[in-house]
Amino acid sequence: GYVREGVLDEEEQLARDILNGVIEDSRECPLIWKLDSESEMDDPAMWVKANPSLPYRPTLRQEIEESYKESKVKAETRQEILTKRFNLPLFIDGARLGYGLASPECDITLADLPHLCDVFYIGGTKVGALFGEAVVFTNRRFDVRDFRYHIKQQGAMLAKGRLLGIQFLTLFSDNLYLSISKHAVKQALRIRDAFSRRGIDFLVDSSTNQQFPILSTEQIEILGKQFVFSPWTRIDSHRTAVRFCTSWATRPEAVDALIAAIEKL
Repeated sequence: GYVREGVLDEEEQLARDILNGVIEDSRECPLIWKLDSESEMDDPAMWVKANPSLPYRPTLRQEIEESYKESKVKAETRQEILTKRFNLPLFIDGARLGYGLASPECDITLADLPHLCDVFYIGGTKVGALFGEAVVFTNRRFDVRDFRYHIKQQGAMLAKGRLLGIQFLTLFSDNLYLSISKHAVKQALRIRDAFSRRGIDFLVDSSTNQQFPILSTEQIEILGKQFVFSPWTRIDSHRTAVRFCTSWATRPEAVDALIAAIEKL
């Protein structure tokens, strides 16, 4: 599964150490059953690779089939079947992690993440860093030394890593990372409320720094004369969902001007 520090994590690490030659002359012969890629989940013939008893347990096959069908209609269940049924690691993309954690509807903290996934990263550039991301490995199954070699082979190893470290040291001082993220979310919610008061619908209900109102062609032309936003998806011949995105640097007075323009639509 994706919950770390479970009762079998130490056993799994022991098995991997034996398989990788870290522990030599062991009398144990461990086997780790898993899919080789996420795409194999869509081929039932591959399921036995992660569940060797599948041919002999029809009840298990039925349970996996039901979980698989559910994952096709409920995207939020996909990570559970991938990690629990098929033994694949869970990675969380943290490019906008600060804004997600700052959402008033978020019920986890940064300290919770290491217990909920195998690898995640903390985005830097979207919260004011000049460059870089901080990758966090929470599962001991991964050899971080191999990851460092991978970075180097891709030409991404920094000669002056101290400059990257200083940025995150600053972001994590005095709760700065979360406070500037909350600022962005606060401004985005002001924009959301302004559109709602005008009776304008949204593509999705967002409580983060990104808002997706559905605007008419005329409304887009009016707002586009003063403000920068992105077309997102076409709804019909007359309406388009657009994206308004705030950041740590969004000025409240700029949002005031946008709200005033929305009220005149």
